[in-house]
Amino acid sequence: MPETTKFTLEEHLIPRTWYNLAADLPSPLPPVLHPGTKQPVGPADLAPLFPESLILQEVSQEREIEIPDAVRDVYKLWRPTPLYRARRLEKALDTPAKIYYKYEGVSPAGSHKPNTAVAQAYYNKEAGVKRIVTETGAGQWGSSLAFAGALFGLEVNVYMVRVSYNQKPYRRALMETWGARCVPSPSTETAAGRAILEQRPDHPGSLGIAISEAVELAVQREDTKYALGSVLNHVLLHQTVIGAEALLQMEMAGDYPDVLVGCTGGGSNFAGMAFPYLGAQLRGGKKVRVVAVEPAACPSLTRGRYAYDFGDTAHLTPLTKMHTLGSTFTPPGFHAGGLRYHGMAPMVSHVKELGLIDAVAYHQTKCFEAGVLFARTEGILAAPEANHAIRGAVDEALAAKEEGKPRTILFNLCGHGHFDMQAYIDYNSGKLQDQHYDENELAMALAGLPPV
Repeated sequence: MPETTKFTLEEHLIPRTWYNLAADLPSPLPPVLHPGTKQPVGPADLAPLFPESLILQEVSQEREIEIPDAVRDVYKLWRPTPLYRARRLEKALDTPAKIYYKYEGVSPAGSHKPNTAVAQAYYNKEAGVKRIVTETGAGQWGSSLAFAGALFGLEVNVYMVRVSYNQKPYRRALMETWGARCVPSPSTETAAGRAILEQRPDHPGSLGIAISEAVELAVQREDTKYALGSVLNHVLLHQTVIGAEALLQMEMAGDYPDVLVGCTGGGSNFAGMAFPYLGAQLRGGKKVRVVAVEPAACPSLTRGRYAYDFGDTAHLTPLTKMHTLGSTFTPPGFHAGGLRYHGMAPMVSHVKELGLIDAVAYHQTKCFEAGVLFARTEGILAAPEANHAIRGAVDEALAAKEEGKPRTILFNLCGHGHFDMQAYIDYNSGKLQDQHYDENELAMALAGLPPV
């Protein structure tokens, strides 16, 4: 019987509900706090930023949240996404491990981000919103929201981290083709941006700064809301279609993972794959080792402090408890722009504190080394962010080889790298260098965490 490489699902098996990990946690997530009163925020505090439907999802304790038909209809453009057995990579590594990957790069925007962009655009449209403002790092989120905004007739403004704005012009072009406006951040359009530029005119930007600019703009008009591509509970919730499909596809393969691997910046693609499996484990299912892989140049899970912090640099957002490097920390300009965030999703941080997941950090050259091996064996040129997951999976497979014990590894390949060619040019020519953060800057950022 021929060996199966690709496991695909029919359209009618697109999940009908998103999975909410909050329903199965052994202890609840610490509350979001108002920065002034230090008291838990209520729906009214979030109303200037989000429509009521998304606020209710953010605080929901229900295990399953129904996916609207209009959202599922758009999902059909690319979902269900394929699950692959990486047989050629296994052979190249000479490992007894079995490696599977869920490929989210088949979406129109080339990553997992449309899973939540489409949902957020739908709920904003239903609430009568005319304009959505957001930030983006590498541009995957900004382009995904631009795509969703075009489908639902919404104006989209994107503040893109300046170093990525310069590194990735084709992401910018994609956003503009879908009708969005893309501005390098920090910019002169907001008080937050002007304040940063006064201190440092050549500031490379950060996701924290871009969030500040987007939030500042969003609260100025009643017809405008803010959208976030990661970190918040409702965003992670929308991504669980990834893991829900993977559960079915691994069953088709007659297998179940021993190890789950995902790259982590804000936590959305990692949670999308891991949370349905963690939920199954918490309800009495098989225990799975879950590994979050982050960049060594922005190591919130491995070097950050678990504390209450602002989600943005100008301190316009509520306080959330998360692993953080400090809201004023500016990561160096390494190529995985989607992982350059000072904090981690509170829910991901919480499960780390509960001992349900592990975390490792790699420098970018090690990740590109694994990404090139993957491209030469499996054929897919992965995004720099996804290369971190590949690195983690490769190391798990090599550990199995060293131990002489088989294991089943599943990782989320969250997007392709077709707009990241300069990074590969730099790597292939030997110009790509590992980036290191300033220890003094990190110490100052951590010292500046707000007292709670």
